[in-house]
Amino acid sequence: MSQTPSRERSERDVRLDFFRGLAMFIIFIAHVPANPWGRFIPAKFGPSDATEIFVFCSGFASALAFGSVFVKRGFFLGAARIIFRAWQIYWAHICLFLMTASVVVLGTEYIAIKDYIGRLNLHYFFDDPAKGVVHLLTLTYVPNYFDILPMYFGVLMMIPLVMALSRVHPWLAMGFCLALWSLNMALGFNLPAEWWSDRPWFFNPFGWQLIFFTGFAFASGWIRPPAPNKWLIGLALAFVLFMIPMKYGPIWKNVEVINAMSYSLLWGFQKTDFGFLRWVHFLALAYLALCLLSGREQVLKAAAFKPIVKVGQQALAVFVTSMVAAQAGGMLLDVMGRDPLDFLVVNLGGFALLIAVAYTVGFFKSAPWQRKPQPQPPRLEVAPASVPVAEPGGEDSKPEPTAKPVGPQPTPLIPAARRRQHQRR
Repeated sequence: MSQTPSRERSERDVRLDFFRGLAMFIIFIAHVPANPWGRFIPAKFGPSDATEIFVFCSGFASALAFGSVFVKRGFFLGAARIIFRAWQIYWAHICLFLMTASVVVLGTEYIAIKDYIGRLNLHYFFDDPAKGVVHLLTLTYVPNYFDILPMYFGVLMMIPLVMALSRVHPWLAMGFCLALWSLNMALGFNLPAEWWSDRPWFFNPFGWQLIFFTGFAFASGWIRPPAPNKWLIGLALAFVLFMIPMKYGPIWKNVEVINAMSYSLLWGFQKTDFGFLRWVHFLALAYLALCLLSGREQVLKAAAFKPIVKVGQQALAVFVTSMVAAQAGGMLLDVMGRDPLDFLVVNLGGFALLIAVAYTVGFFKSAPWQRKPQPQPPRLEVAPASVPVAEPGGEDSKPEPTAKPVGPQPTPLIPAARRRQHQRR
């Protein structure tokens, strides 16, 4: 059975880039400390949030980018391509930590309004930097603020195994992903996040691989989304609406019955191991979005959405920037104040920064210095202005008198017959 992704296109899927870009803006809002705009992000109205969008879209994009390499170039080169991408993610994580740590150190030293180092729980690192660096580089030190990229790194490293299983049958690959998720939920394959405690990674890759490979499977054609159906739409919409009071704080905290129901569903809401209800909730939202955009995908190519799409196209660079900018934005709010206008300035300023980064990275990735110059059309020779151009019928059209030659002239070439006739005469 061919494993070539069924959605290979000459152009990018605008829906993928749009929703991944939207997730980048939401992640920025969520990470600005004490940001009131965070009251309106998806996490407040249901189990799934921007993290699911990011991971699902990353899985979808990975299938399009790497899946065909396994088929066309062989398993070894496919695995090598995955390792190279994981290597990029690893160093992006290290760079993100060092940049953010530098920002909070500068803020603590020079702004001196709050202990920004303590706010990210980085005192252990700075108290014992030698041990901290070793654990940072071995991914056995993963502070909560820096936990998405290590999870992404871990999931990427599972792709060669999943692709090997898919050669037997795609359902075997998906069965492995479900089995691994189930075993993790039952046994807890936790990875250490701190050397001084037993706290595990906040995002467990053995759980989150399920949503990643769900996107991977859709892009690879192993499973196909159901066509728009009014009954499925109604069911998905009902589930999404039911989840709102289960997660919206002002409701479940103040209504006893809903509070009890929400508490009984916590097993499906947990984020570390990727609770089952988070998966179902995301799939319901994704299906509703798919139906809403069915036949209307061109709407996302409108000028108003281009910045969001561009951010989605450069998600890694934008994500790293957003995490550093969110901490800087929180410090700026401490200096400016926390009035609505201050939040407007910081949030919109952050959005503008993310868009600027996306366009800048896109410009450099396009390698404009390698483009061949366009051939220029041939230039027509124009007579110099000092040379008069004769006009038909004018004085300038009269032939100029020819000067009479001086001295002996060469004998003109005359045909032989006429030359003999001339000699007889």
